[in-house]
Parts: sequence; C-alpha cells; structure tokens
Amino acid sequence: MSTSIRVPTLPAHDLALPPAFEGLADIAYNLWWSWTPRASQLFARIDSAAWARHRNPIPVLRGVDTARWVDLAADEDFNVDVSRLLDEFNRYLANGSGGWYRSNEDRALPGPVAYFCAEYGIHESMQIYSGGLGVLAGDHLKSASDASLPFIGVGLLYRRGYFRQQIDADGHQEHSQPDLDPASLPLRRARGADGLPLMVSVEMPGRAVQAAVWVAHVGRVPLLLLDTDVPVNDPSDRPITHILYVRGREMRLCQEIMLGVGGVRALRGLGVEPAVWHLNEGHSAFMLLERARELVHAEPGLAAEEALRRVGRTSAFTIHTPVPAGNEVFERALVARDFAAWFAETGMAPGALFELGRGHTDDPEAPFDMTAFVLRHAARANAVSQLHGRTATETWQSVAGHPIDAITNGVHVGTWLGRPIRRVYRQAIGTSLNNDLDGPEPLEGLENIDDAELWAAHLQQKRELKEFMEGRLERQFARHGESPTTLREVRDALDPDALVIGFARRFATYKRADLLFRDEARLAAILHHADRPVQVIIAGKAHPADRPGQRVIQRIFGLSRDDQLQGRVFVLEDYDIRIAKFLVGGVDIWLNNPRRPMEASGTSGMKAAINGIPSVSILDGWWDEGYDGVNGWAIGDREPDGDEEAQDDADAAELYRLLEEEIIPRFFERDADGLPRAWLETMRAAVNASLWQFSTARMLTEYVDRLYLPVARGAEPVTA
Repeated sequence: MSTSIRVPTLPAHDLALPPAFEGLADIAYNLWWSWTPRASQLFARIDSAAWARHRNPIPVLRGVDTARWVDLAADEDFNVDVSRLLDEFNRYLANGSGGWYRSNEDRALPGPVAYFCAEYGIHESMQIYSGGLGVLAGDHLKSASDASLPFIGVGLLYRRGYFRQQIDADGHQEHSQPDLDPASLPLRRARGADGLPLMVSVEMPGRAVQAAVWVAHVGRVPLLLLDTDVPVNDPSDRPITHILYVRGREMRLCQEIMLGVGGVRALRGLGVEPAVWHLNEGHSAFMLLERARELVHAEPGLAAEEALRRVGRTSAFTIHTPVPAGNEVFERALVARDFAAWFAETGMAPGALFELGRGHTDDPEAPFDMTAFVLRHAARANAVSQLHGRTATETWQSVAGHPIDAITNGVHVGTWLGRPIRRVYRQAIGTSLNNDLDGPEPLEGLENIDDAELWAAHLQQKRELKEFMEGRLERQFARHGESPTTLREVRDALDPDALVIGFARRFATYKRADLLFRDEARLAAILHHADRPVQVIIAGKAHPADRPGQRVIQRIFGLSRDDQLQGRVFVLEDYDIRIAKFLVGGVDIWLNNPRRPMEASGTSGMKAAINGIPSVSILDGWWDEGYDGVNGWAIGDREPDGDEEAQDDADAAELYRLLEEEIIPRFFERDADGLPRAWLETMRAAVNASLWQFSTARMLTEYVDRLYLPVARGAEPVTA
C-alpha cells in the first residue's frame, strides 16, 4: 500500500552546517519539528535568543558561528540528543509503518487525496492563516502524516500573510502586514520534470499570470504553496498572493482562480494523480472548472456540463461555516470577464454556469455562489459538527439535492497538549501522544493518573501561562506609554490562586465576546471576591473590514483598564497559534458563547479539553454533542429566543449564575491535601470525553471511511 507522495524539490539555501550536524537541516526543512517538543528544545539550545526571536530553526541554524559549532561538537549530551532526534525523525519518515492507514488493506485508496484550502495554520512562524479554518487544515495535514495517508495539500503563499494586530492605548485595533521571506521559512521550490523550478501559468484577462510552486513538508505530507510574487509577472499581478483574505473583490477572485486553477496545474506539473479532490471550504471551487476544461480538451465534443458532472464524482467538499459571509460569492460580470477563455474553450454559455452557481435567490443577476456551485457537483459533502450538519442540511439540501453529512472536527493532540500534561499522560498509558494513536484503546490507562500529579501538571502549565502573559502585557503597556510603576505591577498580574477564565477567538460579533460584560457590576463582584478571586484573559482579532468586531475589542479593552475591572481582565493582542497554546493549556476554564447555531464547530474548546480544561459554553458547534453533563457546563438550552437582546440577557444571566453557584465554588473547594477533588473529577471527564473523540486522529478515520473511500470508489451522492 503506497503511503507517501514524493515531490521533487530543489536544494534549499546552504545552511553550511558541520558534517556531524548536517542532518539538522533535514529536520529544519520539515515542519515535523513544529509538533515535536524535543526538536524545538534542541534548536533553542543552539541559540536561545535566536529561537525566541524567530521560533523557526532555519534562521537559528543560519546564524550560528563557527565558535558556537565547536562548543556544541564538544558537548556530549548535545551530540547524543541530536543523534536520538535524527533517529526518531528518520524512523518517522522511513516507511510510515507506524501509521494506522497502512494497517488495513481494506482502506487502500487507489491514489492520493489532494486537499485544497485557502489557509494553513501549522506554526506561528508561518503566518499564512487567520484562524480556525487554517488551524484545522494544519491539524488535518499533521494527522494525515501521522496516519501515513497518501495526502497532498494545496494552498497559496501569502508573503504579506494575515495582519498583525496591535491594540493602542484607546483600544483601537491597528493593522500591519508581516513580510515573509520564503528563504527564511521551511520551504523549498518544487522541481518540474525538466529539473527546473516548477512554474504554473494561469490565464487572466489579457495576460497569463505565473506562479512559483513552493513545498512545505509537514511530516510525510507535502504542502504546495503558489506564489505570484515572481519577476516574470507584471508588477500589478505580483501581489495576487500577498495578503490572506484581501478585501478587494477583484483581487480575491484572482486569488481563488490561482488557488483552484493554478493548484490543479501544479499537481499536473508534478505528475500527481489524485483519487480524491477535497475542497476544504468553497474558496477552491474553480478547481472544478479547470478539471472540466481538461476533460473537454481530452474528449472533443464533450459538453462542459457533463465534464463538470464527471469531475464532481471524485470531489469531496467540507463546509465550515453557517455564516453567510463565510460563503464566497462573486459578481457575474467579474466571473464572466475572468473566465472568458474558459467559456470559449469549453463552449459553455456563461448563463448556464451562473445557474449552476445560483444560491438561494431568484435574482436574475444573482452572484456566483461558490458553495452552491460545489454542492451541486461534489459526490460527498460534510459539515463539521452534528448540529452544523443539521443546520447545513436545512440551508443547502435544496441546492445539493441530498442531506449534508456531518464529520465533527478535531484537534491534533501532539500539537496542542502542554508538555507537563503530556508527560503525565505518557506515564499513565505507557506511550507517547506526540503522534496520533490508531484508536482510543491505549487511553484507558488514563484512569491511573494520580490526582496530585494531574493537578501539579496543570499548575505548571498555569505558571507557564503566567510568565508568558505577563511578558506580553509588559511590552504591550510599555508601547502605550504606561508608567514604570504600572509595568512593574504587570509582572505579577496573574494571581496564581485565582480561577482563570480563557476566551480567545475571531471577534466576529455572533461570537459575543462581550457577553460576559453585559452586567459590569455583577461581573466585578464575581471577579473581586476576597476569598474566591477570578481573572479573565481574552485574545482575538477582528478582520480589518469588520468594524463592529473592532468596536467589541475596543469596548472590552476599555473595560479592562477601567477601575472596576482593572487587574481582573486582560486583553492580549496579536492572537496566534503560540498564544493559543499557552491559553488552552494554562487557564482553568474555557468560555465560548456564540449565538446558537452560528458556531459551526469551534475547536478551541477541544484544545482546552485535551489539557484537562473544562468548558462553560453555549450548546453550539462541538459542545452541543461534546457536553455530557460532567465534563463542563452548558449555558442555556437548545431553544434560542427569537429576540437577540432577550437571548443575550438570558445567556449572560445564566453564565453569571453558573459562575457564582457552580463553577467557582467547585474550583475553590479543597480537601485536607489542598486538592480540588471535585474540580479534578471535572478535569478528568473533560479529558476522557475529548482526547480521542475530538482529535483529528478520530476525525481523519471518518474522512477516510465516509468521504475519501466512497468518493474514490465511485459512490453516488447520499440521497434523502
């Protein structure tokens, strides 16, 4: 059973490492290090200051001078650790024998899965992601690697990334774009059949736009990233792939043409023949047009409608949001202009294509709806939680012609487990959770964890959060011009004895980040209780075009600096994967309060749960199926009020009641040994309910069995 896809690449920039350490370059150019703590620790030992600055082994290795290499060569412990790490890395890559996919011949796919997504969140040093969709895609790739699944990702290389966030002294969100240098990232140029750097060409009105193809290796999985910032392009075309989720609609259309059409051509240029084409959200919908064009070219006289039907047979589609703004649409005139050559080559009338892309509207000039277009063609479609599946079916069944299946999201355990908790789990079950397990059976040993050990590991992660958060706040407030006295106070901002509530996500208004602040006086009384102190940490970004979301940030930041809540509420700026890791591992309870049923899944609570952090959440997304009555708390019920203001009042009141009457008393109840036994029961329940059921290991088995294999074997779409 073939499990690996070999993508030829050109040699990377010479790191000029001593012969004894040359193998470190192979690790540096494979993002396996991003979920392998021993690798990160080793690179930090080489140059701790450079690692703290870059969090990326390539600039670390590039900056080491000869004298430092001499010192390291004389360090026996370092040499042993390098040897062990290289052995682990090489065994991981060698044949994939440890992955569950190889263990069952009945699951054999006739070819690889090609996974198209607009963003990938693999590590904070590669800022080509904005939030949940990208992080889920990154976790999907990592689990595909752990499983030894034949898999290849396709995306865009955003050299200006997603915006960096600063919050000024008045709470305004400020935006700046990073400047990513491919030479300093774990990227290599793909090599074409002619041995030269692979380039793909995509027709745009009046010209052809070229894209370089970069390869990021994510363990055993190659990720292709297309880059239009190349000298051969006109200066006006080079920025096409610069900014993730660029605001301009014409530029966004160019991006999605490059992703869909250019992505197919990149795979063709590498000789990759997918058995399944997985569209993760609708941004890559134009992939179907390109594949249909190929069929029409190969079979002259074939109708474009039939070609689209055929390519749909090998296509799978995942919807990630019930929010209308999350479903991409483009004006007909733009699509007609940019696909004029496609219409001419396939013989399809523009009006016929636009009808295939019609959403829920009778408007004769309705925009081209990417979600509707893909749903009319894909052999299989799924939502990302059970509740989302029901919501998506209500919304889209009339378009798709069949119910929308549900495969609940998960998280890559090896990425999101804190190190202290990871060590406790390993001692209990006798195996590492660095890579995915092939089933839940080994986790039965978790019942052997001693309460004192679990609590000690949690407190260690809480101390790590404290140190990280206080450093970030000190720099943040120094930029605001706060006094030295205030900066000194920040160094001891997090009370180690307090119950710490964590809330972090994209600041879309339906996520109701300010619900906790609905009754400021009542909240202040909760937070300032003399014997049962509570603190709140909040992080998140609002899209640069989302003014209402930015106003929510401004309000919460202002309240955090108000006398009533100062020192009890903290807002961390520039939310990213690194901040998320500290938060989901170090707070005491995770808060999520979207407006039901607007949260399709929400994986942040899963990340907290695998670390033993219970949730208090609206019964929406994953929590609607994940809540079992003992692993956390539910805010309200499953019957929303039609009046949003009344619903917000009711949900806020219930949240306050849960905190006052159930959560806070349970947390502060200690036995003679100083242990919160009842709270530890809740922590254990959170772990038991999530560590397998809400992992990408479980999720991927469902994708293989319910999406990939049926699509590869020619199954017809699910019918009502």
